Amino acid sequence: MCSRGNRPGRLLADHGDMDNNVQRPQRVAVLGAGMVGLSTAWYLQEHGVDVTVLDRDDVAAGSSWGNAGWLTPSIAVPLPEPSVLKYGVRAVLSPSSPVYVPPTADPRLLRFLIAFARNCTPKRWQQAMRTLIPLNNGALAAFAEMEEGGVTARTKAAEPFTAAFRTAEDSRALLEEFEHIRACGQDVRFDVVDGADARRDEPALGDDIGVAIRIRDERYVDPAAYVRAIADSVRARGGRILGGTEVEAVGSTTGGVVVAGETYDAVVVATGAWLGRLGRSVGVRRVVQAGRGYSFTIKIDDLPRGPVYFPKQRVACTPLGDRLRIAGMMEFRDAGAPLDPRRIQALVTEASTLLKGAHLDQREDEWVGARPCTADGLPLVGATNDPRVFVAGGHGMWGITLGPVTGKLLAEQVATGVTPDALRAVDPLR
Repeated sequence: MCSRGNRPGRLLADHGDMDNNVQRPQRVAVLGAGMVGLSTAWYLQEHGVDVTVLDRDDVAAGSSWGNAGWLTPSIAVPLPEPSVLKYGVRAVLSPSSPVYVPPTADPRLLRFLIAFARNCTPKRWQQAMRTLIPLNNGALAAFAEMEEGGVTARTKAAEPFTAAFRTAEDSRALLEEFEHIRACGQDVRFDVVDGADARRDEPALGDDIGVAIRIRDERYVDPAAYVRAIADSVRARGGRILGGTEVEAVGSTTGGVVVAGETYDAVVVATGAWLGRLGRSVGVRRVVQAGRGYSFTIKIDDLPRGPVYFPKQRVACTPLGDRLRIAGMMEFRDAGAPLDPRRIQALVTEASTLLKGAHLDQREDEWVGARPCTADGLPLVGATNDPRVFVAGGHGMWGITLGPVTGKLLAEQVATGVTPDALRAVDPLR
């Protein structure tokens, strides 16, 4: 463990370009105890800030809990991509489809879907991809910094990280995506192997897997355990974490920002799919729509050595302890809607044809979580029209991967008044 860890304030000396006219906040409230909110709190402590984290439920109670836990910055791409439009209306209205939109008259959802479709063009995808690259490039280093500074959880090397397909034709879309990622300036390292080689590496793959792509240099975590470890570190360094605290409004006064009856110098809103509720009052007009994902855990005869992905079916598998988490689906629906058992069954049906030895009839921890999605596929990170209120969210499927680097960069902005270059294009007021 580096001796420089566990000492809040060690980053203050790193900013020779600090704006001397900016009054450094001493007390900051962070709303949301998921990966993004707690990472922001942890990095604020690195700047010597006294932090209080508030959550309406508890640590890791939202979309940080049951997701696949992948740390895959080389393939973290904008969600609105041209291929999404190929599903067609009939497909997205089917509860068994990987992308599902229940029939609705909700004007906010319809507005989001129209804007989302407009962003599913090659040009807009490329623009968004170039915006994500600086965040992607700093993602794994931010995890390493937190672990050096006192977070006891550890990321795991995803060797191998296997994307599996029935046919070479099925793999073409992902290989083309890799070409587009590289054309935007981000590297992706991978090897293509036949089905027999893939099954030798991962015997859990079904017999009809004909080709696989091994993606290099990626990592993964048990997301809930990792987020709890960040929370433990925040507490150990003097921070407060208050669960069961619903924040209905953020009130700015001459003396500071009032949250749940206390006054702070600044507030960070990191409430995931609910970000818009508070964000609208401070000028954030972009819709943050819940893109709900489902998961469960099972026993399997041959536990994979690393994550396994079936891109055509959008099914993600991650070894966690002695079990396999199976996750997937994208469902544009109200964040608080109950779990739809048809979506779990759709995951079961797909997994039964893709995996061998999976005890799918003995599922545990069936879960649905609301990923916060934006229509342009880019997060909302930075200051609002109230200079003491900041937001951090809208990462879509990449909140676990990009949470720590987001927290690091936003903490710098909050503490110093200087906006890092990587955050300029994800301005929440854009």
